[in-house]
Amino acid sequence: MINEKIIEIECNHLKESYAFNKVAKQASGAVLYRQGKAVLLATVAIDETAVEEDFLPLTVQYIEKSYAAAKIPGGFIKRETKPGDFETLTSRTIDRSLRPLFPKGFNYPIAIAVTVLSSDPEVDIQVAALHAASAALFVSDTPVSQSIAAVRIGKTGDELTLNPSNSQREEGALDLFVVGSGEDILMIEMRVLASEVVDDVVGSAMAEMPMILEHHECNELEEGALLDAIALAQKAISEASSEYAEAFTAAQREPLALSLAEVTIDGSLYSYIEKHFKEDVEKAVQSMAKSERSIALKKVRQAIIDAKTQEGETVEKETVSKVLESYKRSVVRGLILDQHIRADGRALDEIRPIAIETNLLPSVHGSCLFTRGQTQALVTATLGDSRDAQSYELITDKESQYEHFMVHYNFPGYAVGEAKFIGAPGRRELGHGNLAKRALMPTIDIRHEGTIRLVSEVLESNGSSSMATVCGGALALRAADVGTQKLVSGIAMGLVMEGDNYAILSDIMGLEDHDGDMDFKITGTRDGITAMQMDIKLGGIALSILAEALKQAKEGRLYILSLMEESAVEITPSGALPNVEFFHIDPSKIVDIIGKAGSTIREIIEKFGVTIDLDRDAGGVKVAGEDKEKVVAAKEHITSIASAPVKKQMQYTIGETYHGKVKKIVDFGIFVEMPDGFDALLHISKVRKERVSNLHELYNEGDEIAVIVLEQKGKKVELATEEHYL
Repeated sequence: MINEKIIEIECNHLKESYAFNKVAKQASGAVLYRQGKAVLLATVAIDETAVEEDFLPLTVQYIEKSYAAAKIPGGFIKRETKPGDFETLTSRTIDRSLRPLFPKGFNYPIAIAVTVLSSDPEVDIQVAALHAASAALFVSDTPVSQSIAAVRIGKTGDELTLNPSNSQREEGALDLFVVGSGEDILMIEMRVLASEVVDDVVGSAMAEMPMILEHHECNELEEGALLDAIALAQKAISEASSEYAEAFTAAQREPLALSLAEVTIDGSLYSYIEKHFKEDVEKAVQSMAKSERSIALKKVRQAIIDAKTQEGETVEKETVSKVLESYKRSVVRGLILDQHIRADGRALDEIRPIAIETNLLPSVHGSCLFTRGQTQALVTATLGDSRDAQSYELITDKESQYEHFMVHYNFPGYAVGEAKFIGAPGRRELGHGNLAKRALMPTIDIRHEGTIRLVSEVLESNGSSSMATVCGGALALRAADVGTQKLVSGIAMGLVMEGDNYAILSDIMGLEDHDGDMDFKITGTRDGITAMQMDIKLGGIALSILAEALKQAKEGRLYILSLMEESAVEITPSGALPNVEFFHIDPSKIVDIIGKAGSTIREIIEKFGVTIDLDRDAGGVKVAGEDKEKVVAAKEHITSIASAPVKKQMQYTIGETYHGKVKKIVDFGIFVEMPDGFDALLHISKVRKERVSNLHELYNEGDEIAVIVLEQKGKKVELATEEHYL
């Protein structure tokens, strides 16, 4: 019988409780984790039969239960079904963080599940989930003896904050998520958050309004500031992971007696290829096109088999493929490190040729075909109103949330020449779309009241299709006439490192990603970084090398940005663009736009041939119509009404004569516009001494008329003509 063990840890502003051997005791490892009101269950289960393939069959699931927030699932089915985007992205984050901890040759199926049993709106649930998963893995009977720590870095003003609460994070300017073990950083996710600033001048009519109009200011982060934040995270991770490892050791189980698969390479065949086919492999590696390289390597493989056969020796195709792959990797890395030659002949910091075409789809609001080398993304922008927003729920919020800016990334098999069924997006597609969204969102004007959907169709891929999505997305937004403060470009960086010798690569292609040691994606404007994602295959990376990579990335990013800016100048608006104007007025002026019984708004609709939607609470106005000039004219008319000075009603003297104007004639009388601009009623019975049957025979709208005030009660004023009164 294994005794229950509860460990309390306070580190990096977090108070955590880990209960081992309390629940799920038949799992290979389990922990009941608590932080604040949040309670998570993390479990590890292992299949002791290894797979034949040389890879780690790791499955990670992060699952949120509705009861954790005292809610019943919405919709027809009252139980949890497929995971939401946040659950999928969090699962992917945990996977990327834990996968490097497993020893090479560990090919046993393993499943890690993290279930949220109780939620807390102020607890960073992703940090909690990673710590719970790491603890369960550390004490399990798997051969993992490393503990990780996750740290969230926020920024308020110029001050960096360690593990801010959810509310503090959303009010800040930075969201940096770093995972590591000891001194080693394993993963980085970063985004900037937009702040609200007041417009100095929004147009003469709008500037006079008493309301405050706000827009987003893009809080780009400079490279030096980012390095400072990562250094703070690295220090916190080192302290925390050491403390976790020391505290959890007492709860560790005996590891299973599992043998690790050995990747054996036929040394004699390796030497044979190096001696007789070195030039052939180098030539194949340096084939310009991805498909050409694959074909060339297959020809080399067949040549090796034929040569061995002529020598009277039979070799298996699989054996040759494995040895050739190993030798090819050493050739790729050797060319880069020793000769500074890349597979496609580029310099280490050289960007592949770029071609940009905007609004090539006539029936789409905005589109951009962005091609960089053999990577090509067709990005489209579609504009909708607030009703088109994607609703979703978070375990930490009681109310439903609405996503008004969406980026959907699609990666079909034909993009890499595979005959593959096109189905629902997987974790990779969701992750790349989320990265592009984080990169672009800070630059979109908050005053855009509608919903924007970007869709990236990756048509061809040889590295960094997510960064092509960012570049194409920024231009598709411009092509759709969306108000963006700045263009955003993105670049994928790589690293090849052997001992102290290393090379940093700009704009990596698929081969360099596969055979390299780092995948580092970074996006930003001319003024700084907006988003970043980094996965390191090495044990860790020195901050000095990271600083060098950031500097080289900036040079490449700005070069790409210059080409995008040239293209943006030549954008021709799409003929499919809706003629819509979104803007704000003082909410108290909405009643003036509507008018009495809707008279004013009907008049505007009829006069300009538009449709008008109003948001009474926020003061939002949407004007749409077929004629762009009339839509703009209607907007100007509405803003002029909203910016007109507040009318103040006069206090009239009973029995005195005043001069007004016939505003409207109805069956029961005449509405007279009085000197103060307010309307008063002249009843039909007060027009003549005798009965009047048809007022249109006596007056026309716009006629001047002398009237005597009979009574005034608040805004209600009753009139009579002098003829009737006297």
